[in-house]
Amino acid sequence: MTRAAARHILVETREKCEDIKTQIEAGADFVQMAKEHSKCPSGRQGGGLGEFSPGQMVKEFDDVVFSEDLGKIHGPIQTQFGFHLIEITSRTE
Repeated sequence: MTRAAARHILVETREKCEDIKTQIEAGADFVQMAKEHSKCPSGRQGGGLGEFSPGQMVKEFDDVVFSEDLGKIHGPIQTQFGFHLIEITSRTE
């Protein structure tokens, strides 16, 4: 069964999400940015979500995690919770 691990940063607006992504791409640490800005409880641990299978996350999240490149920052991804930056840290087929 396919499984993946990812971390994310959840914020309320697309603009804030894009601003954080720009900072990370310029060298800011993803984990530190998650601790400072994420509205998800996982932010306290740097945004780590652990390992999960398809269907355990909302569709928009799954679509990215199970099809996009590992190690890159994806987003903003809009879900019912807000706007996410997602980094896929591992995936097994």
